[in-house]
Amino acid sequence: MMNHFMVLVVLLPLRTCYTTYSQQESIVFPVTYLNVSKDLALQQLLVEWDVGKSAHDAELTMSFEIQVRRTDETTTVWTEFHNVTLDKSEKPLHWRWDSDLPLECMSHSVKIRSKAEASKIWSQWSVWETVPGLDTSNNSGPQIFPNEKIVEEGSDIMLCCIARKGHIIKEFFLDPPVHVFNHTNGQVGLLTVKNVAHQEVPHISAYCMESCNEEQCYDHAVYIVGKSPDTPKYFSCQTQDMRIVTCTWSQGGDTNLYGRHSPKYTLSEEFSKQTVPCTVSCSEQCSCSWDVGQQRICNITVTVENPLGRKTATDVFDVTHRIYPAAPFQLWEEYTDTEITLYWKHQNKGIELFCQTEVFQPDGKVELHNSSHTHLHYASITLGGLQPYTTYTARVHCGAAKHFWKWSEWSEARTIRTKEATPSGKLDIWRQITPVLEGRNVTLFWKVRHQYRIGNKTIHKEQAPSFRANGRSISYEVSWEKVEDGSKPESISFSSVYNSTKISIDNHSYRISIMAKNNVNYSLPSVLIIPKATGTEELKEERVNGTDDGIFISWEPRHIYDSYVIDWCNFPMLQPCDFQWKRFGPNTSSALINSAAFVPGVRYNFHIYGSVANRAFLLAKKTGYLTELPPLLDPVVEKVELTFNAVTLSWGSYPTNESQPGFVRGYHVYVSPVHEDCSLKGSRKHVLPDESVLCKYTIENPEEKRYTVKHLLSNTKYKLVVKAYTGGGETPIVNFRYIDTPFNSNMLYLLVLLMIVPSLVAAVCRWKMTWVKECCCPVIPSPNKSKVLSFKEFKIGSEKVLKISDTIPDMLAVDSKAEAQKLHPWSQLSSTSTENKIDGHNSSWIYPNENEERDFISTPTPQTHTWFENFAYSSHLAVESDPYQIPDRLQASQPELSVVLYQPHYYFDIFNEDASSTPRETAGRKTSPRYISQTDVHCLGRRF
Repeated sequence: MMNHFMVLVVLLPLRTCYTTYSQQESIVFPVTYLNVSKDLALQQLLVEWDVGKSAHDAELTMSFEIQVRRTDETTTVWTEFHNVTLDKSEKPLHWRWDSDLPLECMSHSVKIRSKAEASKIWSQWSVWETVPGLDTSNNSGPQIFPNEKIVEEGSDIMLCCIARKGHIIKEFFLDPPVHVFNHTNGQVGLLTVKNVAHQEVPHISAYCMESCNEEQCYDHAVYIVGKSPDTPKYFSCQTQDMRIVTCTWSQGGDTNLYGRHSPKYTLSEEFSKQTVPCTVSCSEQCSCSWDVGQQRICNITVTVENPLGRKTATDVFDVTHRIYPAAPFQLWEEYTDTEITLYWKHQNKGIELFCQTEVFQPDGKVELHNSSHTHLHYASITLGGLQPYTTYTARVHCGAAKHFWKWSEWSEARTIRTKEATPSGKLDIWRQITPVLEGRNVTLFWKVRHQYRIGNKTIHKEQAPSFRANGRSISYEVSWEKVEDGSKPESISFSSVYNSTKISIDNHSYRISIMAKNNVNYSLPSVLIIPKATGTEELKEERVNGTDDGIFISWEPRHIYDSYVIDWCNFPMLQPCDFQWKRFGPNTSSALINSAAFVPGVRYNFHIYGSVANRAFLLAKKTGYLTELPPLLDPVVEKVELTFNAVTLSWGSYPTNESQPGFVRGYHVYVSPVHEDCSLKGSRKHVLPDESVLCKYTIENPEEKRYTVKHLLSNTKYKLVVKAYTGGGETPIVNFRYIDTPFNSNMLYLLVLLMIVPSLVAAVCRWKMTWVKECCCPVIPSPNKSKVLSFKEFKIGSEKVLKISDTIPDMLAVDSKAEAQKLHPWSQLSSTSTENKIDGHNSSWIYPNENEERDFISTPTPQTHTWFENFAYSSHLAVESDPYQIPDRLQASQPELSVVLYQPHYYFDIFNEDASSTPRETAGRKTSPRYISQTDVHCLGRRF
């Protein structure tokens, strides 16, 4: 039930006076009557007011300012200006306001003021007229508003929960949870939901609870989320008999509202203002049919509505322009070998029809044949130019000849086969000739008509365009005879399952004839003449290139031929190989041969013939691939010959024939040390995916199956591989073969020579050098190495002292004291001249002072001192050290005495050379060590 609250307020005029401005009065008409009510079903405030009879009588245009506010809000929630031209009917004025908040949630108040449109002076505001909400009533428990509502998806909704007087709202929430704006003043709770979405569940539930735990402290409400209906699409109406009209349309998207909330459709006729008496049914599309009687012009509107909205679509039409004929039915036919006459019935009596017959050809093509028909109960069409003994399928649909609107549905399809006829044209025949002992084998081929199915249709593929079997039972008759002597011909027959045969002939010229036969008659004969067998030169096979569309073949045309023939095998590696051939005109010099059987990696061989007067002559041989592929297998290295700096590889058994998936153009030899990149002389670099570098050698002759890699290092491990390559490239490098080069023995010999020869030369040189040195520069003995210096260590202070008692002289000469005293040392030293020389040097005794014993141990008798002397360095040793220098005495002596004492040639030769010594003896003594003895009375040893 819908609740209406009406509050009637009668207001007396607030002011009856008027004010005059200048020369013109500006009259103010205050609101004299104001009434506010609410429509809870539509959630609208209904405002009614008036300004008195005088304003109506003046028929003024009035402006009204209307304000709305809510109980708990101090500010105005809505302000609107409303202009109205008054009339003398004195009817009250009305205004509606849609509230976004349910009117039950709280009280709403309205006030109005007015002014004449030409005036700038507003009347005073009326008093607030209030419509109370349920927040002022005594409820038995909390209440949610709206308590049930269909919410449009994407819209905003505001909910409230009103608690009982004296209670406050504890919880107010939605399930499933959505983003909301909460507001409460204690007794009234508000929820504002923005952009409501249709989630997994088709509804939203609101729950409200007061601050207590009793059952009456709870309330909840359910809100269904849906969409307004779409406008009906493709709405149109049509008729089959100009009496029953059917309208159809698309129902649009899902509204997510079901049951009593689902969309409802109604049709109405606008001219008659009546609802169309039809029942709407919807599946894939909606339709509604009814009888229009004699009405010819219709204006039909379809209306769809649900609780969230209402949409309409309209179609205005002439019934005679909307004829949609019924489908033809009861088809039958009459036919010959080349014609079919098709008959059918139709239900559209009194309507002139235009019909279309669709005929499916054996090759899958479709032909359309049009025909017009009058008011007869049946119609027909004759289809001519058909092939004998061929299956056709036909069906028919029709439309109105005048004011064509739409084709009817198709009739059922009829499948018809024409009658048999004599085979037409000639068989396309060809041959293969194989020489044998004392003759030839000739394999004859002819092209026949094949059938295949596409779906439920049988398709006939005509391989010989000039020949048609035109019958059901086909057989073939082959005959042959010699051309020269006119001997009796031989013949054989075959059923239709064969399309080839083999005959044997000798080396003479033969005429071969093949005919096809059906139940009606024979075809024209196809003739081939096989020339005499002659020893012809074998033609060289030329390579051709394939493309994405086929293999291109070209030849040199010759004017003597009336046609050309190319033959090949679709499956050259099989037997039978599916032998094929194709004919070309006399002006053709190239062709693109394609076949569904062609695949990459297979070599196809082509023979090109020139034909004249049924004789064929071989012109060229071609071979090629649709697409070349890399070799399937790598060459197997059968022999490896190693030296210390080269390796020779052989792979003689590798095939280069048609078994390969491409023409073998050559080989690549890859070499590299195992643990490093390769950089051999004469090679190119090849980088592998792992960025390692190989040396690459190319052999461009596919028959050259031996290669030597040079410049290798001895005693090194190498990896190598041989790859064949075609126009399709080569396979990736995966496996290597490993070799170890031997040690270079020549290098060993060279190293031995380099070590031995210099050693021998050095030994000889050393030996010679020693001999030369001994001869020219004898070794000078070092006094430091003499045994005389091997004495026990005796020191005086920091100096080592040689005791005479510690020395073991090799030879000792002792002179008598008397002889020594004859030579006074000092007089001798001072007066000695250079003439007392023995063999070029002087010897003399040196007697030191007997009283001086500084640093020496004195003895009562003279002692002998011994040293080495060699003329090669005696002077040098004398300068370096004087073994008999007496420091104190030398300081006191005259200068010339010091000089004499430091000279080494003042000594006495213990050998006592005399003048009688020979020069040879004297020379020997000068170059050999000599032992000299000298007596020193006071010196026991020498300082070092």
